Amino acid sequence: MIILLLVIAALIVWAIASYNRLVTLRNQVLNGWRQIDVQLKRRHDLVPNLVNAVRGSMDFERDTLTAVMEARAKAISATGPADAAQKEGQLTQAVGRLLAVAENYPTLKSSDNVRALQEELASTENKVGFARQFYNDIATQYNTAQQVFPTAMFASVFGFRPAELFEIADAHDRDVPTVDLSRH
Repeated sequence: MIILLLVIAALIVWAIASYNRLVTLRNQVLNGWRQIDVQLKRRHDLVPNLVNAVRGSMDFERDTLTAVMEARAKAISATGPADAAQKEGQLTQAVGRLLAVAENYPTLKSSDNVRALQEELASTENKVGFARQFYNDIATQYNTAQQVFPTAMFASVFGFRPAELFEIADAHDRDVPTVDLSRH
């Protein structure tokens, strides 16, 4: 009887520890997504400033400016990692095209404001990349913890669902725009 009680107690302790680990990982996944969200907000705030800085010098490039602002609006409305990855990829391409076109304007290339905004945008892109990497790492740990035996037997019963990874769905979104920030 004592052995049976010890086995039951051990199973209860294991179940509690497993449940708490899943809760901890789920909260880390949520935090990881919020960190991406913070960096994307920073990026979304920088884009209009960049557009405004180049607008006066690029009057006849309205289509490029409009495409950037439309891509930004779509990116802001993204929900979840997969949707955000797709829409942020479109924004990255639109901004890349804007920066490439801006290279054809000597007054823009020499503008301190434009250069500063380009540097801020590049820095933010790096921060977004690191935040995505952290998110995907912790989301993978969370998903794995739910799928390994014996935790897999009760994870879904307690409402744990796999976290969506932040990945690029469209192969063209993986293309990195070439931007030359050097002075010619």
